[in-house]
Amino acid sequence: MSTVQLNQPVPAFTCATTAEEALTLDNLQGKNIVIYFYPKDNTPGCTLEVSRFS
Repeated sequence: MSTVQLNQPVPAFTCATTAEEALTLDNLQGKNIVIYFYPKDNTPGCTLEVSRFS
């Protein structure tokens, strides 16, 4: 596992989308993105924090 440091490039990654397709960092080149990590699904904190991205 890699550690992401503030103001450093994100390491290459692959993850599954909600449509169960592979998403890679290469697919996002040239786009503005937000990578968001949260501790647990369906909690009040999760909902409040993610609403700031609207």
